[in-house]
Amino acid sequence: MGSEGPPSAKITTIHVTGFKKFHGVSDNPTETIVNNLTEYMNKKTLPKCLTIGSCTILETAGEGALVPLYQTLQSALIVPQDSQSESSNSNRIIWLHFGVNSGATRFAIEKQAFNEANFRCPDEMGWKPQVRLDK
Repeated sequence: MGSEGPPSAKITTIHVTGFKKFHGVSDNPTETIVNNLTEYMNKKTLPKCLTIGSCTILETAGEGALVPLYQTLQSALIVPQDSQSESSNSNRIIWLHFGVNSGATRFAIEKQAFNEANFRCPDEMGWKPQVRLDK
């Protein structure tokens, strides 16, 4: 059918991340969402041009999240040898990160996140950065 698009249509791969628990949020809803997303989407049947690439839960700590985040980013950039064709090089990747604001009363969508490393409480590994903004 016309809505399916041509056989050489670009594939969009979505990589999803969320956080584990952190101070004030012992049961982080983003962890539940990310952990259940693949199974849920398999039941719902995605369009042929859309696929879930990975669902990764990150530590809610400055140092603890870096290595798994870099590994997740790197794994999404590696193209398997048997699929290195012109069409696989033109695929699209979307990164979707779920966060939580324990004081929020509604959902919010951010175009770009900004972390100034100015924590009001220590992260899960005890780090409490304080960046001076008056420099």
